[in-house]
Amino acid sequence: MIKAVDNKTRFRRLFFALALPDALQRTIVPWRADNFPPEAGRPIAAANLHLTLAFLGEVSHAKAQVLQQQAGRISQSGFNITLDDIGHWPNSGVIWLGCKNPPRGLLQLAQLLRSQAARSGCYQTPLPFHPHVTLFRGAIRPVTIPAKAPNESFRADLFSLYESVFTRGRTRYNIVQSWPLASTERKPDAI
Repeated sequence: MIKAVDNKTRFRRLFFALALPDALQRTIVPWRADNFPPEAGRPIAAANLHLTLAFLGEVSHAKAQVLQQQAGRISQSGFNITLDDIGHWPNSGVIWLGCKNPPRGLLQLAQLLRSQAARSGCYQTPLPFHPHVTLFRGAIRPVTIPAKAPNESFRADLFSLYESVFTRGRTRYNIVQSWPLASTERKPDAI
């Protein structure tokens, strides 16, 4: 007899992240193809390009609900991010785009989400937060890094909780829920 899995008790692989705008994804993919050989590593699909804020790991339904409630209480202004740095972490096999000078709002949001996750029992790496967009995985051989990153900017107006789903030999990142970041534009005073 096969027992059905109750969705409320199964674990999901979750993380908080910033989505990249579609236009930026369409800019990064050809730039990556022009600047790296095919054997550099496994390229991340355009739709999966994102900037992770806090990795949560395998999370129960109950814990996910708590984390979502906590995320919904965050009140922070949006910010601009410039992807002007590039690097390779050979030990983890990651080639990435990042920020030379991350905006304070990005660092604060990541710290808040990571702290909430840790308090909820989700392991958080002791390594400092290094905001980046993973371009390749499995890049374990030496790779020539381009002298210049694409230097593209985008506005972070919301952050999302994602689920990593592996089906048919592919990984997809699906948005579970998103929360807006407050506008920094001043509204005119009422008359």
